[in-house]
Amino acid sequence: MEDNNMKSVPLIVENLNLSIEGNQILKNVNLTFPNNKITCIVGPSGCGKSTLLKTLNRLHETTDYLEVDGRVLLDGKDIITARDTDLIELRRRIGLVPQKPCPLPMSIYENVAYGCRIHGLHRRKKEMSRTVEKYLTEVGLWDEVKDRLHAPANRLSLGQQQRLCLARSLAIEPDFILADEATSALDPVSSKTIENLFVKLKEKYSIIMVTHTLPQALRIADYAVFLYIGEVIETGDAKQMFNNPKEELTRKYLQGVFS
Repeated sequence: MEDNNMKSVPLIVENLNLSIEGNQILKNVNLTFPNNKITCIVGPSGCGKSTLLKTLNRLHETTDYLEVDGRVLLDGKDIITARDTDLIELRRRIGLVPQKPCPLPMSIYENVAYGCRIHGLHRRKKEMSRTVEKYLTEVGLWDEVKDRLHAPANRLSLGQQQRLCLARSLAIEPDFILADEATSALDPVSSKTIENLFVKLKEKYSIIMVTHTLPQALRIADYAVFLYIGEVIETGDAKQMFNNPKEELTRKYLQGVFS
């Protein structure tokens, strides 16, 4: 029997090209992201991983002198070119956990409640409080902060701040979670905590993450994408790709020939 908590929302990239100031960053990218899996995008620095991630919910549009063509399909609708795309709703459905924690300048409670207020979710006070508790619990933070919910969020440790940002993203009920080097600014213990959370959360969400850390991808990825100078070189089951890559370029990257 299918779990009602599991979501089945297709996210497909077709023939995506992106240039900034005439420099092509993404080249004819074609991908289908699997549901309720952790997809890790790996590759050398500067190969377009973060740009690809931001394109999935149109955060790339904050960049000047940008040209883009191709399609990103969510529920079969192209969210790149459609003029009627509601960006607020799109970014609710495809949320981003950034590289560095970015708690809002308000209390712990209001950080989680903020997105719900913007999207008109859980307007009653009791319902909002239940939502805040639910998602702080889901990221393993409730017991640590339940007695100081109205304290400034910036007083939390970096690891706690990142989990708070994740709770804020989850509270608006996304379909996909984008994670751009979400553990790179954290200590090893906090990084492991976030990794464990992602493994647990894939039961309900589809997670797409960029990582420069191959050991991390080896630990938690279900599906892998190897990107090199803006091109998809290889995709597939993570264990198979990491242990027996089909492409020679993938093999050299995994062997540390370049990074």
